[in-house]
Amino acid sequence: MLSSRIMNRACRLLHDPHLQFCRTFSFQANYRNAVAALNSVGNQKHGSGSRLFCSHPISRFPVPDKKDLPQDMQERMNEVEEKSGFLPNVFKALAHRPDEFRAFFAYYDALMMKETGSLTKADKEMIVTATSAENDCLYCVVAHGALMRIYSKNRITADQVAINWKTAELDERQKAILRFALDACHSRTITESHFADLEQHGLDREDAWDIGAIAALFALSNRMAHLTDMRPNEEFYLMGRIPREKKKE
Repeated sequence: MLSSRIMNRACRLLHDPHLQFCRTFSFQANYRNAVAALNSVGNQKHGSGSRLFCSHPISRFPVPDKKDLPQDMQERMNEVEEKSGFLPNVFKALAHRPDEFRAFFAYYDALMMKETGSLTKADKEMIVTATSAENDCLYCVVAHGALMRIYSKNRITADQVAINWKTAELDERQKAILRFALDACHSRTITESHFADLEQHGLDREDAWDIGAIAALFALSNRMAHLTDMRPNEEFYLMGRIPREKKKE
């Protein structure tokens, strides 16, 4: 069962006082049931058909139908949807321009999915969350904050990083990573002292490249999200906060 403590935390995150109804609710801990319950408040407050999540179009640009896309893009989307249980809206929004879609996700894979280097998946998502917050990117903070919760197995720290990483409950290594990432994010001059700071925490120049490249790639992503007015999928809001419903065999 879904504890009132977890639901109250989700309510506070959404900054909507009328969601405090969650204190008296108890239901199966899975994404769709939880989101449905939260959306029901929107129906009560704003009328039938209202939603608390994703009531906004995915993008202000045309979003193509998946079946009309090139085969390689359909396969990529199907693979992601099968693994995640839903298709993140970034795939739908960037599909407006297939060549740029391919280029973006090729670089994403090269940086975020690589097996070499000292950065963990949680480290990478932490970089994305912190730099995206600095760039006021709703989509990337929500989506990659969710991934940070999952990879770090910590339900709290991603929210802290999104608000103010300097006061978040991070270790010194993580803080060194974010100092470097935020300077790259702001296009500040990178000096030898930046590399020395990382080296004190076991991070070499190849790791520094990864940190800077992730900040740079998601500076592009953040700006494309602003341009398109991209909105996060409702599933992201509760990912890593409550147990995921297991697939039936």
